[in-house]
Amino acid sequence: MLITKGLSIGYGKHIVQKKLNLKAGDGMLICLVGKNGSGKSTLLRTLAGLQQPISGQILLDDKNISKLSDFQRSILISLVLTDRIEIENFTVFELVALGRYPYSSWNGTLSKDDNRIVEDALGNVNMLKMRDCFLSEISDGEKQRAVIAKALAQDTPLVLLDEPTSHLDLLNRIEIMLLLRSLSLKTKKTFILSTHELDLALKIADYMWLMDGNDTIAGIAEDLMLSSVFQQSFESRNFNFDTEDGHYKILQPIGNLRVAVTGDTPHAKWLKRAFIRCGIVEDKNAEIHVQVCNNGFVVGDKQLKTIEEVLTLLNSYQTKL
Repeated sequence: MLITKGLSIGYGKHIVQKKLNLKAGDGMLICLVGKNGSGKSTLLRTLAGLQQPISGQILLDDKNISKLSDFQRSILISLVLTDRIEIENFTVFELVALGRYPYSSWNGTLSKDDNRIVEDALGNVNMLKMRDCFLSEISDGEKQRAVIAKALAQDTPLVLLDEPTSHLDLLNRIEIMLLLRSLSLKTKKTFILSTHELDLALKIADYMWLMDGNDTIAGIAEDLMLSSVFQQSFESRNFNFDTEDGHYKILQPIGNLRVAVTGDTPHAKWLKRAFIRCGIVEDKNAEIHVQVCNNGFVVGDKQLKTIEEVLTLLNSYQTKL
């Protein structure tokens, strides 16, 4: 169990967050979210013992982190930072094996148990087949899996990750987040990660720590959304969060064209989404009507096959208004 008591963090006399009372239990995936500059990285670095708290305590299994030696922290906490891995002459196995450093002999020799733990870590992130590849030969997503495997090989109860998806494309961002969700359940370790992947965080996190101004609000995603805390923290004139599905929606300018739509199919839903993007108002009493069929759309006496054709026709109407 990780507990902070009256924790204030920052640099020198500059306090970024103050009087934080947070908890994290075994097997939990906690997503740390907030605007840039809210203190996410500072909190992770403080929890890891890389910088001292301004005031308050951090307790891990009733041990005060600030009073532990580097070795004692290394067997309790592992940290994955945002820095790119550029050790090109290292193999994947050699990188992951660095996680065994706290337990290895003075010359870094690995025991049979160490090798087994490294192999298990690679298996947990689906990288066993690439164990002998050089880091220069694998993708950014695969490097990130290897770094997570290194943290697993360190075999600590607490794993901290600072924006683990920051350098990845969409597919790999989703894959890494799902991997961390799976690992928290499988290994029973506690994962705390900072992220800007708000949609994904709302879907997978057991708990969320929402940094807002000089305060951090903790709770499950659904309660934070229903209480409007989430929306208020990320308030913008250009988008908002939908309390029904948790996705953010762009607030587009609204035009003069009003259109009625009938039909309850995926085509109708995507058409309405296109209306929002184009500033077309859906109005069941509108004179212009779009009927959505299984094989396309009907507008007046015109049969259309694609949403693009519908929008082109409607835009011609709007030009006349």
